[in-house]
Amino acid sequence: MNSQVAIAQRGVRLEYVTIAWNSLEGLVAIASGLVAGSIALFGFGLDSAIEVFSGAVLLWRLTSRPEDVQKTERVAIKLVGGSFIGLAAYVAYESIATLLSRGAPQRSMVGIGLAIASLVVMPILARAKRRVAASLGSRALRADSRQTDFCAYLSAILLGGLLLNALAHWWWADPLAALVMVPFIGKEGIEGLRGETCCHEPLPYDTELAE
Repeated sequence: MNSQVAIAQRGVRLEYVTIAWNSLEGLVAIASGLVAGSIALFGFGLDSAIEVFSGAVLLWRLTSRPEDVQKTERVAIKLVGGSFIGLAAYVAYESIATLLSRGAPQRSMVGIGLAIASLVVMPILARAKRRVAASLGSRALRADSRQTDFCAYLSAILLGGLLLNALAHWWWADPLAALVMVPFIGKEGIEGLRGETCCHEPLPYDTELAE
């Protein structure tokens, strides 16, 4: 039983690391996106902010009393899902507007460095979460690890758009990369509204953590 609590606490620490990283990532991405006029980079920063909220949801859930878990989950997951839907709509609108106006973003070396760093960090975090989830038999943490994978996918899309704009001067690569993100973001939002993402399954160690 004690080993289960120790593994669960490891999962909590991973969530704190995820929140800290995404907070820094979001601030840098949003600031860089505003400076460079990059909708892909700005949208990536907003997604990082939502990932911070999602991580906080899981921590909230882990520290909830056993009798409150299901209630807090239902409310929080729908809030996260709605946030993703709003983000998808915003990114789609801005991307199409940029393509129509032919607004060329500036090169962002900071954004390129951030995307590369995220491509390194996110898969490591995702693997660590999956190991903890497997040890606990927790679908909640497995779903959370998929969200971390999702962040890595967005990093790859972002990096491609930023590199094409910086090296080949393909101004349309940035808003196009942002548009490619939209279905992924929207899918996460729909699953959240349906209660199919983040932490919808009861964790087997809720009672132990609450003791």
